[in-house]
Amino acid sequence: MRPRNLAVALLTASLLTGCATSVDPLERLGRKAAQGVRPPSPAAVDQAYRRWGLRAPLPAPPKPPARRAGAIPSTGLPEVVDRVKTSDPVVFLTYDDGAEKDPRFVDMVRELRLPVSMFLTDSVVGPGYGHFAHLMSVGADLQNHTLDHPSLRGLPYAGQRAEICGQRDKIRSRFGVTPRLFRPPYGRYDTTTLRAAADCGVSTVVLWRAATTDTGLRFSRGRHELRPGDILLVASDDDDLDGPPLRDRTTRLLRTIQERGLTVARLQDYL
Repeated sequence: MRPRNLAVALLTASLLTGCATSVDPLERLGRKAAQGVRPPSPAAVDQAYRRWGLRAPLPAPPKPPARRAGAIPSTGLPEVVDRVKTSDPVVFLTYDDGAEKDPRFVDMVRELRLPVSMFLTDSVVGPGYGHFAHLMSVGADLQNHTLDHPSLRGLPYAGQRAEICGQRDKIRSRFGVTPRLFRPPYGRYDTTTLRAAADCGVSTVVLWRAATTDTGLRFSRGRHELRPGDILLVASDDDDLDGPPLRDRTTRLLRTIQERGLTVARLQDYL
């Protein structure tokens, strides 16, 4: 090889190597999640559920209905939901902020193949995006919960749009996916929020009908019992350092879901 060509080749290899090492390996792992996760054997699934404190595996959810993924209603504003209109015996697990980064929870999601949705806030996640890349690599969905977790209701359009679009861009740049579901902090929003969300590509604003507490579930409306289509918030215990970890609160909720004859489905498949 001629000296000049050799120099060009070495420079190209150096640049490629530099590009490869400039991205967090965990984030690269998360970007590959869209290719799917190999399913474990039925025996392994049964053992996993027992290992996580459940007597039996959750039933597989039915095939979700055909929907126009990402479609925005004719009003031009995203739909606001706290439950999905379905007769399928399914509920949906959602988690907010990203304050808790328990590696054992990643193991739980992987082993039980739990379809969970994580609504992330940049200022809360901080340097911990690699943890959520791990979660994404085992099947979790990563969605939008603003940059800084402000109460959006009453804020000017520009500020709300910056919060929503800013976190959309963070998730897209780190993981190569564009979140189309959005949860406003504290569940507070107004018409301006919906306009800003629509302009940031949001198809659905996701609230919750029930949230976990120390004693069970707190329902925001309707009958105080789980129903098909309910969106559930596994509330954070980051203010209680002695409280049960995320995996234990999830196990307790899964037992309640099983007692009601329900199972867990992937939220994005229904919205």
